[in-house]
Amino acid sequence: MEETNEHPYQALTPDLILDALEGLGFRCDGRLLALNSYENRVYQVGLEDTGPLVAKFYRPGRWSDAAILEEHAFSHALAEAELPVVAPLRDRDGATLHRFKGFRFSVSPGCGGRWRELDDPEHLAWMGRLIGRIHALGGIAGFQHRPTLTIENRGIQAYRYILENGFLPIDLEAAYDSLLEGLIPRIQAIFDAAGPIKMIRLHGDCHLGNILWTDAGPHFVDFDDCCMGPAVQDLWMMLSGNRGQMAAQLSSLLDGYCEFFDFDGREIRLIEALRTLRMIHYSAWLARRWSDPAFPANFPWFNTQRYWEEQILSLKEQMALLDEPPLPWH
Repeated sequence: MEETNEHPYQALTPDLILDALEGLGFRCDGRLLALNSYENRVYQVGLEDTGPLVAKFYRPGRWSDAAILEEHAFSHALAEAELPVVAPLRDRDGATLHRFKGFRFSVSPGCGGRWRELDDPEHLAWMGRLIGRIHALGGIAGFQHRPTLTIENRGIQAYRYILENGFLPIDLEAAYDSLLEGLIPRIQAIFDAAGPIKMIRLHGDCHLGNILWTDAGPHFVDFDDCCMGPAVQDLWMMLSGNRGQMAAQLSSLLDGYCEFFDFDGREIRLIEALRTLRMIHYSAWLARRWSDPAFPANFPWFNTQRYWEEQILSLKEQMALLDEPPLPWH
């Protein structure tokens, strides 16, 4: 769904945030810290008698109530299976989605942590085991109200939005259009060659910034992009470096993953195609949100001549990578 308000968060003041939480019975102490989130607005809120909470105010018009509640239900199912997932709190009536003065919001326990580069095979295997457990539960049933990752919504709709809304400099429009007209069929051919791939419930945005580590280990946050898709979508963002390094990392991940869930090796050939779709989709996400004042302020490099020149170059490099054989896996 597309947002319906040009500046949806203009009315989201500190007083409104505190009043919303106090309306649920929380005794706020006035401390309010904006966390690193732009799609939604997320705040750490101090309480008088306990540790802080995290309040998440959903972007108006993005998800239906049913889609948000499906995300919450999935998070709770994972937490109840003793997976390290931060799920929204239920109020006394069992509700996880709340309303206050035109905003929908949820409240979660404050769970701190830090990002960690996964350069240790043992940590990669640990992550693989956790993601395997998530997918074992995710594969039991499907989402009814949340999207499925497709070439259409991650690639075709994304790049057409960019072209049709005047974000590209005039001198680069033809080059970008021609490049994408070549990339999309190549991506489609890779999916076709892989054959039928099972779609399961995923975290959907499983990059290192959404996995926080404490002394007790990692925990997963931000299931806002959970969707149906191929299992490898939650794995490939853990990979970095050259081809040899990524192959070693993938082997460590899958060593842990396969302890809890079977991995279809055909999905490995989708990695660079999925990376390419993410690049296209990310540019369109920034473009779609450009009317939100937070985006020009925090992404000043977007929508410049240099950005689009570098984007075209990066996508040309992806075209070459799409022709490489899949990473090896023992």
